[in-house]
Amino acid sequence: MALGTIASRATGFLRTIAVAVALGTGAVGEAYNVANTIPNIVYDLLIGGILTSVVVPVLVRASKEDPDGGDRFASSLLTLMILLLGGATILGMVLAPEIVARYIGHPGPERDLGAQMLRWFMPQILCYGIGATVGAILNVRGSFAAPMFTPVLNNLAVIATCVAFTYVISGPRPPQVTGPKTITGTQTAVLAGGTTLGVVLMTIALLPSLRKVGFRYRPRLDLSHPGLRSALRLAGWTVLWVLVSQAGYVVITRLSTAVTANVIYAYGYQLFQLPYAIIGVSVITALLPRMSAHAADGKRALVLDDLSTATRLSLTAIVPAALFLLALGRPIAVAVFNHGAVEHDSAVAIGDTLSAFAVALVPFSVFQLHLRVFYAHQDSRTPSLVNIGVVAINVLAAVVLSHLLPPEHRAIALALAFNVGYLAGLCVTVALLRRRLGGMDGDRVIATLARIGVAAGIGAAAASAVAHGLRDVLGDGLLGSFTAVFVGALVGLPLFVGTVTRMGLPEVRALTRMVSRRFSRG
Repeated sequence: MALGTIASRATGFLRTIAVAVALGTGAVGEAYNVANTIPNIVYDLLIGGILTSVVVPVLVRASKEDPDGGDRFASSLLTLMILLLGGATILGMVLAPEIVARYIGHPGPERDLGAQMLRWFMPQILCYGIGATVGAILNVRGSFAAPMFTPVLNNLAVIATCVAFTYVISGPRPPQVTGPKTITGTQTAVLAGGTTLGVVLMTIALLPSLRKVGFRYRPRLDLSHPGLRSALRLAGWTVLWVLVSQAGYVVITRLSTAVTANVIYAYGYQLFQLPYAIIGVSVITALLPRMSAHAADGKRALVLDDLSTATRLSLTAIVPAALFLLALGRPIAVAVFNHGAVEHDSAVAIGDTLSAFAVALVPFSVFQLHLRVFYAHQDSRTPSLVNIGVVAINVLAAVVLSHLLPPEHRAIALALAFNVGYLAGLCVTVALLRRRLGGMDGDRVIATLARIGVAAGIGAAAASAVAHGLRDVLGDGLLGSFTAVFVGALVGLPLFVGTVTRMGLPEVRALTRMVSRRFSRG
């Protein structure tokens, strides 16, 4: 599972670079990003946890209570997903121009190109829904490898698509994307169709694993099954959250596209997500079935222990990641993005946005863990309402900060607003879970946070000092940024590891053992 996660995130990182190099940060990149983000929000909510977190507890209960181990219920659930998201896909393709108009307020070729792309992208929603449900079925049956590895196919397909698109646009020369008016229908089909093909391949690759765990899908829709009714009730709140999230994204997108900052914001966010995607999602995926089983059995103390363990293990890796991103954000972004169609100033802006996002990495990651406790208790109402509050605070802060900071810092303003929203959300979930679980094991969690923060702070400060010194000498171009990141990490990481080793944190040993077990299993 660990190898799958790392392979998926590594190729996802390369995918982000490939898209940036091929499209740049101008109007074409913005049209692609806005259109592709619409189904990708569904992906984040499904695969990133929401629907999966709703479905897994219900599947666990059905596997315990149903005579057939929950097979009929799983087939009904998958059929329902196909029907609902299939309808949403068709509706989205028909209404693509109206949908994109909500996100890109100014009419023109950029909005027209976004609508064309969205028609190609909408089938991703159906594939994501099938993939999320199949992944949940596999996880409940103890199979984690396929859902972790199959995104690699998607990422490789998009990388190949970007290479093909670049060749179609520029031939063997460096990328030359001038504007949405110059993009032909064939070029749009190559770019958008190839992107969706990757999602289709990812979904198809999951299906053979169902047979390996003994599951046979049979189209059926048993609406009388109590598990399906429970899933529909839980999913109703999730749908509300999806709608509110989309409304929030409309505001954020309008604020960012008004000053051509949408792509800057998006790339900063994607880099920010990497540590959580590698560490947090892996911990959640391994934890959720066990936590759901403990919640189903009414073992509140064990649920609290699961949450405490997951939080402390996540903090052990997330805190240093956050501080190092904060310290090295600008040289990292220049080294990664200052290629092809991405100009140096745009790469610098991505780096500054990444550093602004890094502040939110700890509250965002812990907040996501907290939500899983509610889902384990088959409560989707509470996390949905909390998330609606997070979206509202994020939007309000985005509007205020966008007016306080100059337009050239719009992406930074939106990243800081993201921080405000998730910090507020974390405060709320802590209060709610303390009441529900009878405590939060706060002493141990805070002790871990403080000690790992000191160790990581020492390493990150050293890395930052070295990086600044090298960039003063070598400049902040590609050479200076590559050297700053490499040497800064070479100095800062051993200092962090040495400090944390001397502290003797038990969470470090536990995390090391967990990683070793994951790799030994392949």
